[in-house]
Amino acid sequence: MKTFVISVALLTAASGAYASGKSVTVYHDPNCGCCTGWVQHMRDAGYTVNPIKTTDMSAIKQKLRVPAALASCHTAVLDDTGQIVEGHVPATVVDKLVAKPSMAGVAAPGMPANSPGMGPMDGNLVTVDFSGQPFSRD
Repeated sequence: MKTFVISVALLTAASGAYASGKSVTVYHDPNCGCCTGWVQHMRDAGYTVNPIKTTDMSAIKQKLRVPAALASCHTAVLDDTGQIVEGHVPATVVDKLVAKPSMAGVAAPGMPANSPGMGPMDGNLVTVDFSGQPFSRD
């Protein structure tokens, strides 16, 4: 019995660690439907999402040091690393970002029609790092 209890405790701790590794807080306008679509995309990919609705996105972006040229409609913070995800970045790209902890963030500038929450992916979405250099094409 003691072995069983210890096993359950270890499994619970391990699953909690995994879940926290895929946790993101997303700031978005309360009236934005495409932001809600992106939140659902992230949940479907296994992320725990904490959405925070705000009408002052410019203050959030400034506080999180999102480059103005890369701005989109919502801004997310990876809870474990503090890395920033700006806009309609696919979950697969967020996974790549997590694997590079030295990177500050990644963005899908503007509101690309071929991105999660906006429309079907077509393999031509280019995301960029916070220096504006291409990061991924999906």
